[in-house]
Amino acid sequence: MALEIEIVEVESPQQMKSFIMFPFKLYKGTPNWVPPLISERKEFFNKKKNPFYRGAKTKYFLALKDGKTVGRIATCVNYYHNQFHQDKIGFFGFFESIDDFEVAAKLFKVAMITLKAEGMEKMRGPMNFSTNQEIGFLIEGFDKPPTVMNPYNMPYLPKLAERFGLKKVMDLNAYLISGDLPISERQLKVVNKIKERNHIRLRSVDMSRFDEEVKLINNIYNQAWSHNWGFVPMPEDEFVHMAKGLKQIVEPELALIAYVNDEPAGFSLAVPDINQVFIGMKGRLFPTGIFKLLWNTKVRRKIKGVRMLTMGVIPKFQKRGIDSIFYVDTYQKGLAKGYQWAELSWILETNELMCKSAGNMGGVMHKKYRIVEMPI
Repeated sequence: MALEIEIVEVESPQQMKSFIMFPFKLYKGTPNWVPPLISERKEFFNKKKNPFYRGAKTKYFLALKDGKTVGRIATCVNYYHNQFHQDKIGFFGFFESIDDFEVAAKLFKVAMITLKAEGMEKMRGPMNFSTNQEIGFLIEGFDKPPTVMNPYNMPYLPKLAERFGLKKVMDLNAYLISGDLPISERQLKVVNKIKERNHIRLRSVDMSRFDEEVKLINNIYNQAWSHNWGFVPMPEDEFVHMAKGLKQIVEPELALIAYVNDEPAGFSLAVPDINQVFIGMKGRLFPTGIFKLLWNTKVRRKIKGVRMLTMGVIPKFQKRGIDSIFYVDTYQKGLAKGYQWAELSWILETNELMCKSAGNMGGVMHKKYRIVEMPI
């Protein structure tokens, strides 16, 4: 006799603990899964500490079989997204399930019912919870761990979603650039000419003026990405919250602001791939994790690469080659700091200009993520 699957809404601290810890059970023994820091996950889901929830309504659900957690899903109505795009899209995220279509289907159905009750017309995901966080199903590139702030999932999860009826709406590409591939003299000359012709200069972020710099970058960010598919403008308090979270790992030389005739024109940020340390920490900083972190980052230099986390140019300054300048400058400074590779991720498959720039830098597409959706 088959055991019945029960879907319950997360309402207690104990249930939230089960929600956070389920992936640790699901991915046990999976070599390329990087466990999140449990303390960070608790803070992320804390509606009193995370300003994201000021503009969103979320719910969390567990799938239980014989009293044991076998799946999870979250729903999100992002008011900022729907206001900005003038649509009624509800999101699902943090989806995990055992390889059982019945479990996945029940989770998706509950998510659909929940979002429909909020007046939504489509369900899209996975989004944890917006394009400013981890998004997409990994569909290519399971042979390597994800870089920082990128997802990893069981290969069967996108197949379960597709079987349920969720269809591709957008793919996101990740390009890998090796330090073994030098930038050609021709490309360096082209970049230098672009700088001179357009009066472009770059500077590193000044960490001693962190608060002022974050406000400037927030302004650039919201202008530069405003026309991108799925983009959600970030209010200042949410942007500051995210920036403070990244501050511990930011290397100023790899956080760049571009100016055209002394006017802010773009921003680029590459961060050390801290996942190379986290993968061996089992989600815990204490009691020994913090020493591992210090040992690996400060002494052993275990981190061999960086993720180019974000790069954008304000619309009126686009198509002037600023993206190529960012790439070249980051490449040179990264090599000087001892990094061996960089991942450029993610880039929308429809962003032909950026995909071409990544290819011109010698980037090879090595991972692909997929966003799916369906009417509800």
